Amino acid sequence: MSRLITLASGQFGDMPLEELAALVSKLGYDGLELATHAHFDVQKALHDDSYIPFVKDVLKKYHLQCTAISAHLTGQCVGDTWDERLDNFAPKALAGKPREIREWAIQEMKDTARAAKKFGLTVVNGFTGSPIWARWYSYPQTSEKMIDSGFDCIYERWSPIFDVFDECGVRFALEVHPSEIAFDYYTTERLFHRFKNRSTLGLNFDPSHLLWQGVHEVVFARDFAPKIYHVHLKDVKMFTNDKAGILGSFLPFGDTRRKWNFVSLGHGDVDFDGIIRELNAANYDGPLSIEWEDSGMDRVAGAKESLEYARRINFPASQAAFDRALHG
Repeated sequence: MSRLITLASGQFGDMPLEELAALVSKLGYDGLELATHAHFDVQKALHDDSYIPFVKDVLKKYHLQCTAISAHLTGQCVGDTWDERLDNFAPKALAGKPREIREWAIQEMKDTARAAKKFGLTVVNGFTGSPIWARWYSYPQTSEKMIDSGFDCIYERWSPIFDVFDECGVRFALEVHPSEIAFDYYTTERLFHRFKNRSTLGLNFDPSHLLWQGVHEVVFARDFAPKIYHVHLKDVKMFTNDKAGILGSFLPFGDTRRKWNFVSLGHGDVDFDGIIRELNAANYDGPLSIEWEDSGMDRVAGAKESLEYARRINFPASQAAFDRALHG
């Protein structure tokens, strides 16, 4: 199987689409995963008849494909309890207005599904947000009722959005991630159960967010394989520092005192060999999208090196048992 290797555009949001496309093509990528906060304008896609042809023409000019768009920032605003950080994810006119931000986000996510359909895509990646993330540590005491209420809240806010996704024939691929309602193995299991395993909701599998929490990324991929609708390749490096804890100590990404940091592919501890084997076993033929994040490396050098690494690990499944020739 030949899986496309694409680049998630969000970390290159300061570059215009054509400039980024030219760079990505020169580096040898197969395509781009376009972020809605950076390189794919949902409202223009729906209301400007020239916009989608423009985006497609740019991709075609540089021999690139797009098989998914990402709406992480919008999705965060759907499920979160507001604080001032969300003002950076919503239109400036809504800053400081929690209800208006949530209403905008819900409508924008519905429109994202419609825009994806118009663009010819069937997968939107993103976050859900979480109204109970601040309660992950049970002090002050977090009751089971509080947790149930949080999952119920996500169910109530996202179900009407998923109805529109279904109407459009588009699936939502959640990136399991700290600050989301599903941030590890058991919360992911709980979320799928709350949605009665609704097929609309699946995963944008990103192993980097699991490993530093102590969740085995290969086991996660194996157990949730049927729900993997998209894959992010991102690496994380664990460091031996007896002073550091996994919660980060409010040290910024890239600070070498941290217990862990996101790093360019191949520089960390993610078992990509094991992951590819699980993806092969599950017949996953979607893209491998490199989400490049490394505060200690030039991003163009990192994107180039990450692509080379991804090409090496993107091996196909065997079509025959290795010991077949040993039989008489």
